[in-house]
Amino acid sequence: MNDINVASKVLFEIDTNINNIVKKIELLSYVNPINIEEEKEKFFKSKYLTDPKFKYPAMDFDRFQLHRELISQPIENIENEYTRELYEDTIYAYSGLIQCIQTIGTKRKFYYNSLRSFGTPTEQDVENAKFILHFEEEDENDAQFQPKYSPKEAAALFRAYSKQYDFSYHIKFSRDMSAIAMVLNNIKTLVINENHTFSDNEIAVLTNHEIGVHMVTTMNGLLHPLKIFSNGFPNYEETQEGLAVFSEYMSNNLTVKRLKELAYRVIAVDSLAKGYSFSTTFRKFVNTYDLDKETAFNISVRAHRGGGFTKDYLYLSGLKKVYDYYKSGKDMNTLLRGKITLDYLDNIESLAKNGCAVSPKHITDSYKENKNTNKTVDFILENLK
Repeated sequence: MNDINVASKVLFEIDTNINNIVKKIELLSYVNPINIEEEKEKFFKSKYLTDPKFKYPAMDFDRFQLHRELISQPIENIENEYTRELYEDTIYAYSGLIQCIQTIGTKRKFYYNSLRSFGTPTEQDVENAKFILHFEEEDENDAQFQPKYSPKEAAALFRAYSKQYDFSYHIKFSRDMSAIAMVLNNIKTLVINENHTFSDNEIAVLTNHEIGVHMVTTMNGLLHPLKIFSNGFPNYEETQEGLAVFSEYMSNNLTVKRLKELAYRVIAVDSLAKGYSFSTTFRKFVNTYDLDKETAFNISVRAHRGGGFTKDYLYLSGLKKVYDYYKSGKDMNTLLRGKITLDYLDNIESLAKNGCAVSPKHITDSYKENKNTNKTVDFILENLK
């Protein structure tokens, strides 16, 4: 950094300060209930009438101190307008995430904080979801959907898939998660649900989704001079999840069944936004959409955890935006630079011109060639609005 000017030094100091603050928080580490299995058993015994009472991990940071440190950053000293705008938005975004974490389990307070951070489905998002639900999905009795691999066997398959990438990461197992696998960005860790038995399709989907995108962008983000690329741009979740599901598509693993799962998540968040309870959302999936109780419960948990977690609708809207970006002929590698978002591409180019951003080293394998052969999936993606 000897060749950078005083203005750049100010930027790097602010970036380092924000990094020291946000690396202490990982929303997904706090919003996943620690008593899912126990509450599921009680819920089923109640004949789906008594809402679960979830418990959550305790915070291990001083939220007031983090807020104070974030807001006190002298961003007015950043000379470049694009960069100053980016860091102002970043501070507000991370302040919102801290508010989310500090209100987990308080129902409406958490919901409103989640709403500020992630938004809620538009009417068009809901219409897109309902459009997908009109299509006939693959036969659930197909061999690819049958439970087959234990969590430890799944871990070995993740490791085998990852050999094509020049990076390493940790794997741990957990009983307390609503997803069947997820990446924790701040500790470079893949977490596998030890209550789940994985099918061939799930392994194919998750390796491309979690490793091929989430871990790839985690590792690429760490290569930049600025830490914002690894911590995440404001509202990066929509682009990230869109890229991850798009990787499923490009590798020929995106099914109508999977698209319906994403559609149900939109329906669940819309139900939440309309004020419906967990049990009402659950019964809607069972009675209206004929979902089995395990699937209905898991989707309902994802939306209602914390008191109302609206992030889940972003998978479908993100997929549509990334798909359109790809179809327009633009370079997909640009979106793999880190935890970035489509909304800040001009800001990123400005940073790159100043030597503050680098090209991605790790490239999502499935993006090299479109292997999708599912004409129904193509038709659906082309016709989402």
